[in-house]
Amino acid sequence: MDEGGGRHPCSPYGAIASHLPRAYGAANNDISASLAQIPTMTGTPTVGRLSAALISPVEPTPGGTLPLSSIDKTVGGLVNLIQVFPPSSLSAAHDGQGAAAAVAAMRMGFARALVPYYPVAGRISPSGLAVDCTGMGVWFVEAAAGCTLADVDGLECCPLLIPGELLLPRPPPGEKLDGLILMAQATRFACGGFAVGISFSHAVFDGQGAAQFLTAVGELARGLPTPSVAPVWGRDAIPDPPSPPPPQLTEFRFVNQVADISAESIERVKDELKQAAGEGCSTFDAVTAVVFKCRALALAAALPDDAKVRVGFAAGTRHLLRGVLPAVDGYYGNCVYLASVACTGRAVRESPLAVLVGAVREAKEAVAAGFADWMRGVGRPDVPLDYSTAILSDWSRLGFDEVDYGFGVPSYVFPHNDHVDFVPALNYVSPPAPRRGGIRVVLRCVEEPHAAVLAAELAKFT
Repeated sequence: MDEGGGRHPCSPYGAIASHLPRAYGAANNDISASLAQIPTMTGTPTVGRLSAALISPVEPTPGGTLPLSSIDKTVGGLVNLIQVFPPSSLSAAHDGQGAAAAVAAMRMGFARALVPYYPVAGRISPSGLAVDCTGMGVWFVEAAAGCTLADVDGLECCPLLIPGELLLPRPPPGEKLDGLILMAQATRFACGGFAVGISFSHAVFDGQGAAQFLTAVGELARGLPTPSVAPVWGRDAIPDPPSPPPPQLTEFRFVNQVADISAESIERVKDELKQAAGEGCSTFDAVTAVVFKCRALALAAALPDDAKVRVGFAAGTRHLLRGVLPAVDGYYGNCVYLASVACTGRAVRESPLAVLVGAVREAKEAVAAGFADWMRGVGRPDVPLDYSTAILSDWSRLGFDEVDYGFGVPSYVFPHNDHVDFVPALNYVSPPAPRRGGIRVVLRCVEEPHAAVLAAELAKFT
């Protein structure tokens, strides 16, 4: 099961997208810097954008309009992520010509990938219900930072020592964010390392699908003749039951936090379950039980003891669509169902972790039946999107940290979606290399009055 799914922190079945603010709405800054003009770091890190252009498919591609699926239509907005690539021989560290060649190969990888993935070169139609296959291309920015990755702690700390917005692409002049499908920015650091910022439309990709596309870009940038996985559109095969009414959302002031759940703590939770129930569990189950309990403890002063607290997660459903989709392998649209666990705050605070693991597993086991009911139009997830509910996404196994554009795989990948202030969100990512083995949790799920308690509770598992 693709338990977390790497989804945008919102319900996949509640038309939230139209209620969320769009990120980075300003027009693209004037691109006039050059490598020689970018100062080295003496204070606040700087980033100069060197060039920006649309990358079109390298060959002619089909036109026309392709429908989005019923699941695609209920999510939307841009999802932002940053991949960190340390200096390596492949990127020719300290060699401007080598770095330029690496970025040129990456650009060609996009141009070649947009042939089999030709809908990505198009634009979402004004109705939001389809993709117009215009072949216009994806917006690609090349930039340079006036510091080394070491100067900004490898982009591993929270808060970031360099504004994340500087590492993400701004939209091209005259383009509407609602229509864009993907943008990329490759930022070279003075040490020879890179940060690649990606903004992708959640209406076209889920997390697994976006990682599949970027993997194809990397493969073609490295000279492979074709992507290892052939893309599948197939959106019209997804059932289209009645949509729920849009939820009522409240804007919050979330605090950015990061916690590293150690491999030892995860094994301790697994051992607790084995002793209590005689069976094992996944890392996802163990970590979800931990964050569910820690957040309930943090909210103890904010909610009555008998108030429900919830954790929801978008479970992957590709395996449930065999025989429905033309092919499951290669499908890159949204393929998820929102599972959830709900208990009173007191029960979560007082229950052993083994009991909470069992509740998470029960929610996962109910996905197949719930998704089947949804496809028949006789049921849908009913998860209140308020402060009592946290929605989590598991990015640790999607493949973003295995993408190689020609300068090795990233040492760290993390989401950067600070513009989403309506849904408490948690994201599981792989910890920065070499601290692998545990799970890093990137959190925007509590406001300031509850942040210190949450940090203290999570620290017990680091």
